[in-house]
Amino acid sequence: MRIIKKVSINSLSEIKPRILNWAQQFEEVAWLDSNNFKDNHSTFKAVLAVDAFTAIRTDSFNAFEKLEEYQTTTKDWLFGYLTYDLKNDVENLTSSNFDGLNFPDLQFFQPKKIFFFSETEVEIHYLNMVDDELESDWKTILNTAISETLGNDDSVSICLRTSKDAYFEKIDAMLKHIERGDIYEANFCQEFYAENIAIDPINTFLHLNKISLSPFATFLKFTDMYALSASPERYLKKTGAAVISQPIKGTAKRLLNPSEDKKMIEQLQSDPKERSENIMITDLVRNDLSRIAKKGTVTVEELCKVYTFEQVHQMISTIRCEVKESISPVEIIKNSFPMGSMTGAPKVSAMKIIEQLEDAKRGLYSGAVGYFTPAGDFDFNVVIRSILYNEAKKYVSFSVGGAITAKSIPESEYEECLLKARAMRTVLES
Repeated sequence: MRIIKKVSINSLSEIKPRILNWAQQFEEVAWLDSNNFKDNHSTFKAVLAVDAFTAIRTDSFNAFEKLEEYQTTTKDWLFGYLTYDLKNDVENLTSSNFDGLNFPDLQFFQPKKIFFFSETEVEIHYLNMVDDELESDWKTILNTAISETLGNDDSVSICLRTSKDAYFEKIDAMLKHIERGDIYEANFCQEFYAENIAIDPINTFLHLNKISLSPFATFLKFTDMYALSASPERYLKKTGAAVISQPIKGTAKRLLNPSEDKKMIEQLQSDPKERSENIMITDLVRNDLSRIAKKGTVTVEELCKVYTFEQVHQMISTIRCEVKESISPVEIIKNSFPMGSMTGAPKVSAMKIIEQLEDAKRGLYSGAVGYFTPAGDFDFNVVIRSILYNEAKKYVSFSVGGAITAKSIPESEYEECLLKARAMRTVLES
């Protein structure tokens, strides 16, 4: 049972850095922030969950089965992540590429303390065992100092796991797979990393969030493992019987001149290659959702709509369905995991080729971060535009990728990767 209290606030933007700094005393922290993005599907502006009462941590073997047991037994708020490598629990696949982060494949926790934010109010949910701490905690939060600096004291020297020449060789190999008919689209990713480095996770996140203002921003901490995400993409959300997925495929850079920037939107909207990428993945998601949907309920609410973010323009589609009550929340996720926007089509063939050609294990990158409600609803992002950090190993990583189709021009794909990497690189090297 939880005690619930509502408190008025003057400004969400003013309280954010205070409560995030206060939260760092705990080993488990999940901060999810919409950054006031106009999204018809969001449930709240932001949420903070801290301090595990119970938790689950596992590798990919029977991971979804273990998560389902944990979720149905707990029947409470749960926050955590699913790595891309849970694909090995869904299909007969493996992950053997280099892994510098060594994050567990799945982690979730049941928080003792949760804060749900609107622009003018916070609703605080504390487990009964800690309800006597609520008043003092809130006073401490209001008096917590705000750091004046964003980023790190020292710049980070970024290395590429895949050289530029190797990138072109691998794209050429992927195009040959497409020519042979093995696949017709695949998402190829590359890792940027730094070793023997210490960063300030909270200030790094605040800097990344400030220049990105993405709708699925996340600060996630499990002891010494951090995900600092500026993701613009929703993977999957369930509200009652309704489930939506919002895959991103199609990217264009922002321009300073407003009229030129508007032209970029128009070009992206009409670009046949970008539209074909998006439509292929939309069709894949429709197929995934049809496995768990009531017959005839899978619909495309929006197709190839361009949304504008601080760093880039993105083409997004929204697919919706209705599910039967007999299908569990975890089963819904398992039947669509990993998300089509980060794999390709056909999905299993694409994942096999991705494993052969990529140089790094994806881990949490292109996985998902989110939450379950006590009623079994959920909302998860796609872990892209994210900095991952293993503090114990002093290893920092971020990855970027893009969809490769028969119409792909390797040089253009490489430039798109650099565009997507810009925000993370700026934050770490500044």
